[in-house]
Amino acid sequence: MGLSAPASVCSSLGWKSSSLCLQLGASTHLTAFSVSSTTKCPQKKASLTCSSSSSSSDPLLVKAARGDPVSRPPAWMMRQAGRYMAVYRKLAEKYPSFRERSETTDLIVEISLQPWEAFRPDGVIIFSDILTPLPAFGVAFDIEDVRGPVIQSPITSEEGLKTLHPIDLEKLHFVGESLKILRREVGANAAVLGFVGAPWTIATYIVEGGSTSTYTTIKSMCHTAPHVLRALLSHLTQAIADYIVFQVDAGAHCIQIFDSWGGQLPPAMWESWSKPYIEEIVSSVRKRCPETPLVLYINGNGGLLERMKGTGVDVIGLDWTVDMADGRKRLGSGISVQGNVDPAYLFSPLPTLTEEIQRVVRSAGPRGHILNLGHGVLQRTPEEAVKHFFEVARSLNYDTFLQTQPQKELVA
Repeated sequence: MGLSAPASVCSSLGWKSSSLCLQLGASTHLTAFSVSSTTKCPQKKASLTCSSSSSSSDPLLVKAARGDPVSRPPAWMMRQAGRYMAVYRKLAEKYPSFRERSETTDLIVEISLQPWEAFRPDGVIIFSDILTPLPAFGVAFDIEDVRGPVIQSPITSEEGLKTLHPIDLEKLHFVGESLKILRREVGANAAVLGFVGAPWTIATYIVEGGSTSTYTTIKSMCHTAPHVLRALLSHLTQAIADYIVFQVDAGAHCIQIFDSWGGQLPPAMWESWSKPYIEEIVSSVRKRCPETPLVLYINGNGGLLERMKGTGVDVIGLDWTVDMADGRKRLGSGISVQGNVDPAYLFSPLPTLTEEIQRVVRSAGPRGHILNLGHGVLQRTPEEAVKHFFEVARSLNYDTFLQTQPQKELVA
């Protein structure tokens, strides 16, 4: 695969060797931020800013995210790299540890590029996890086969807050290295996407000690220890903002913020316990990376759309339970949307999948829409269906497609 960057000793070796060059030549950025008074780690004083800028040569996805005119909807899929792909399963047999796969530069790049090489989506998202940055600010975790993520020392008290420290971005060098390589590999042909978890969602794991179906511990903390929870959320907010800028500086065109478990909160509680921290992240990133589009996705966001818009992000990701036409109506034309084909449609006959893609695109309209699923790709999804999804997206042209009526309407 050709590299778009100027020739150099590192690039001529290919991406599997270039990670070493990045380690030898990369500059690191450490940033200072306020932490709880109980935190004893010394502050590291340096600024972190990104080098992104708007350009007419920006990838299609970036233009759509900003609401610029485009000829067709750009498309990518959440979890587009993963277990549904045979090449991924084969690699996972050789490297069974998820932490190793998601924290080793060469493996991250290889996995991230698997769907790019197979399907040519308009966005290539880095293979990582929303919990990946936790050890970089003092929270150790592991991932077990059955239980999933496990945090041995949950933070539920002021004493627990003492383990936190400013994010050490040197410990996330593999993320920066991978993004740099991905940016070179895809060139101007696709957008490179980074992502983070929102403070509330990350806090659910830190407080609950891992995954949960009830969220009782963290929800009760909102009332029994609000000062502890707010201190934790504030710390996460600064760390995540710096992590976003770090990713943009490394090459990410666009960043998605996953507030995956924000939908577990009643709207009024989300307004108090999640939204303010996302707003702060957006404001902080805007000052340092004003041209970088930010996407916000919440699973189960039907009751939160208008509130999500108030965070200041550029794009709202709709899950599949929200009708795209209704979502557009509620959000208005001043913000872009992403989504929202039900992932289960990828198990349907291909003509049925085609009809649903076309319905979603029609409902979203010709400006400010990124075609995606309403959730991540499901396990055992047929690769043929994923390929078809992207082929249909590439075949659409707003100038002709939106002038025709759906076949069902013509019959009627």
